[in-house]
Amino acid sequence: MVCLYSSASKVGSETGMFLPRLWTLRRRYCSGRLLLLGFAVCLFYQTLMVARSRFKGDPPAADERNKSTMTEALEVFDELLKDPERLISTLEALERDRYGSIQNQAGRVTQAVVLTGQHVAADTEVQLFQRILEQRGYEVSLSRYAETNTALRHDNGGSVEWSLLVCLRGSEKSCLRRVSFSHLQPHQRVNMIPGLVGAFSDVDGLCRFQTDSRLSGLALHINPSACGSAHTKLGYVRDVAQGDWNPAIPTLHLVSPGLVATVTVYVLVTSVTPLTTFLHHTGLVRTSEDTDSRTTQLKPFLLQQLGPVASHEALDHVKEVIGQVLRAAALTNEEPNSRHSWCLLCFQLMTFTLQFSGSLLPVIVKAETDLHFDGLRDPGFDGQITKEFILEDALLFLLPAHSGQARRKSPSHTETDDGQRFGGCGGPYGLCLPEHQTLLLLQFLRQLRTPGPFELLYPAASPERSPIQDFLFRSFPRAEESGSGRHFSALLDRICSHYTEQRNQTYRTNKAETQTGWDQHSGSQDLPGDRERCVDPHLRQLYTDLPLTLSPPFSPWVKDYRAEVPFDVVTLRLRPEPISPACHIHLDEHRGPRTANYPVGLGNSIINILVTDESAATEPVVMTIYTLHMYRESRPSLPMFGEHVMCGFVQDCGLVVQPDQPCGLEPLPGQLSPGEPHSPKRPCTSGDVPGRWVVPCLSCADNRTCDWREVAWQPEGCYHPLLDLPQLQDCMMYRKVMFIGDSTNRGMMYFLMERVNSSLEDWGKAHDSLVYRNINQGHTHVSYSYYPQFWLEQSHRPTFQRALEQLILRSRPLENSRQTVLVAGGVQWLNTNHLRIMREVLAREGLQDIMVVVKSLGMGFHLPVDGIRSLSLRGVQELYRENSNIITAAKHHGYEVIDTFSVTMGRYKEFLQGQCACHFHEVEKLPFSKVPLHRKMKLLRHGEEPGTGTSGTGTGYSDQPTLQHQNQWSGSNSSTYHVRGAVNQVYSQILLSRLCVRDTGN
Repeated sequence: MVCLYSSASKVGSETGMFLPRLWTLRRRYCSGRLLLLGFAVCLFYQTLMVARSRFKGDPPAADERNKSTMTEALEVFDELLKDPERLISTLEALERDRYGSIQNQAGRVTQAVVLTGQHVAADTEVQLFQRILEQRGYEVSLSRYAETNTALRHDNGGSVEWSLLVCLRGSEKSCLRRVSFSHLQPHQRVNMIPGLVGAFSDVDGLCRFQTDSRLSGLALHINPSACGSAHTKLGYVRDVAQGDWNPAIPTLHLVSPGLVATVTVYVLVTSVTPLTTFLHHTGLVRTSEDTDSRTTQLKPFLLQQLGPVASHEALDHVKEVIGQVLRAAALTNEEPNSRHSWCLLCFQLMTFTLQFSGSLLPVIVKAETDLHFDGLRDPGFDGQITKEFILEDALLFLLPAHSGQARRKSPSHTETDDGQRFGGCGGPYGLCLPEHQTLLLLQFLRQLRTPGPFELLYPAASPERSPIQDFLFRSFPRAEESGSGRHFSALLDRICSHYTEQRNQTYRTNKAETQTGWDQHSGSQDLPGDRERCVDPHLRQLYTDLPLTLSPPFSPWVKDYRAEVPFDVVTLRLRPEPISPACHIHLDEHRGPRTANYPVGLGNSIINILVTDESAATEPVVMTIYTLHMYRESRPSLPMFGEHVMCGFVQDCGLVVQPDQPCGLEPLPGQLSPGEPHSPKRPCTSGDVPGRWVVPCLSCADNRTCDWREVAWQPEGCYHPLLDLPQLQDCMMYRKVMFIGDSTNRGMMYFLMERVNSSLEDWGKAHDSLVYRNINQGHTHVSYSYYPQFWLEQSHRPTFQRALEQLILRSRPLENSRQTVLVAGGVQWLNTNHLRIMREVLAREGLQDIMVVVKSLGMGFHLPVDGIRSLSLRGVQELYRENSNIITAAKHHGYEVIDTFSVTMGRYKEFLQGQCACHFHEVEKLPFSKVPLHRKMKLLRHGEEPGTGTSGTGTGYSDQPTLQHQNQWSGSNSSTYHVRGAVNQVYSQILLSRLCVRDTGN
């Protein structure tokens, strides 16, 4: 027992020391049987301890095995570094074998999840991701946020596992909340790297790299203006301007002539540990001679500014400066003991703005974790188009093509199996690499082999490390302690050097570098000598502002689209982009603009997009026509139910023409209770009586509660009589009416013809002279002359006097009485001088006693439309004052006046199709069975309220058709054409009432 106790008391000692002692004790105390028993107990206990150690993964034993594996791996690394050809061939064979293994797996899917955030599915950026990912073999799933996507739910059981997650603007916080980046599978990718987002998104901005004590003494080339607002408030910028900030920055060597410019570059970070980044060829530049930034290729720009040698040096400095900051950001945001906290294949697109100040060495002004295009003259279109080109390049650069078959979670196969097969020392290629390093190495190899529009930024092609790299490795030793991290970085450097040497040899033998798709695009329609044929006449995308939801969704092969916009959208900016830069784009006609701001009239509008080939010296050849059918909704209307109030308005608050007058809806002055008669009894004595629009509403404080179908024009203290058909035909019997003016004047003419003739069988957009002798069964004569003919050169345009004389000549014989009528006016060309000329011509022609009606000015040209003049708010206000002068002068000459400016001012948004936004009428072709709307027009006579058919407060004319007055036109033939437009209808009816004033008892 003493022997057993002695043995038990020594069980913690090493086996080699225990046996001699046991042998000594045997001599002193123990018999043979006790000795054998004690030996058996000790051996059993030792066996248990070994088993326990293995079960728990005893650290010392594991370290020994790791050291052995590490030693073996380092030996392999050393051999591969000495023989780069073997290294490259090994990696290429590994890539082929791995790709074949993945493709042969049954039931595999590559699913991509796109979180749209603030975007809608119809946005061009969302469509781009969907199109490219589907082309690469992904099944694309769209969701607004991570919480609403089933593939991102932790309890999705056996559902399809995602391979790519794209978090668009507005969904980043949702991604960070929902996705555990440290637990992603090795094959999963996300388009954001949380560490970099955190490093560059804090309030301190780039100044954090100067305040971090771990970076003390590090010379990062950051401009003091990049500091955050907190430092600015403390006078921090003032201190650094005096030279106290970052004294380690070396003196900038000025060069002649030197580069003074702001350059914005776009960087793709493909890995953080180790850091691998690429620079896109496209950038924004702004020199001292530029007012705005412009998109260009970086290398040609630097070459033009600095020459071949200095430009190469400047680009190297750009890469070095950005690489230093990214390296510092990666190391300072790495959590202790969290080597795998970085997402393995996650990537991040970033924007760096740099400043050259007469030197080849720039400083960083701004760093952003997204693509930004500030400073462009047209950031909406040019910025978005450039962004989508870079996004497309990045996706094609990062993502290998997949078969598109489904990958589902399977317990029998894991990515670790592939890692053991293709990575570790026991694999067929003997790289002795962990799985994550194998994936990174293969990705890096593929990206160097097919860089496309990208070139390597970090690691540098030179095998020598910079002083800043040495500083970072000394300050952050974890970068050296991550297993085979140092030797793995050496592998990356060796691969980089190998491909750089190959590329340099290729450049020496073939200096003509192949242009990328974006290179070709950037020089597209602006090069006058470009005579390349348009062989692919299709659109790549259709960009609009306001973004449209097209039906069907845009595709280069679909030619017709429809889209609807709400009432308040009055303009649409359009920018079609061709697939081929050799193709040219024109809107509406052969020589139309490429980009245009269109006014969107009520109802239907059509925009034609012409893809042309201009390679020949003759006229452009139209290859393809895309058609966009627009429909703009009418003003939202709430039908009246029960109690309502009558509201009135003179001008819209969106365009305040009279600053001293109220805008928007107001309760009618002197309003009585609904249903109580309060309408003037007498007809108006002139066509320019001030008035307002009235509409029934639930509340005058909210125009969404109004029934806009019942809106009517109400002059103050009177009403304009509305004649029925027999009265109107009798009034116009044996009369000759001459119209001179533009298309708005012509719209009144066609309305008169339709009302008098009960039909409109002839119509055309005439820009010369017209004569109609078949009105009112041949008893009414109508003639028209277009003025001014603005499309002619100034020297070839007929004067107003000449146009009026020709109109009179074509209309003769004329009677010098009120049986002859002259209606003159248009949108905004008429002035008091025209009235003087008109009086002189009529006197000279012996027509001084005829009836003259002056159509005053009208709303139009108030929208920013390309290709025509555009009035500012002040210009519109001056136009109102000019209109008042015209009315005063016309009445001084004894002429009748129709004040169309007051009628159109309050409803300026209700224009119909046309560039000038001045047309409040439109002629449409009708089927024979359809009755023109004006024949069903509701008449608001004195004592009648809109929408009730009973006595009320409304007078004037209403937009809304009813059936109660159809009988006065019963038996009439149906029109072939119809003049529609509620606003035009109002002032045209005022014209008819003034022409027939003697028949209305006024």
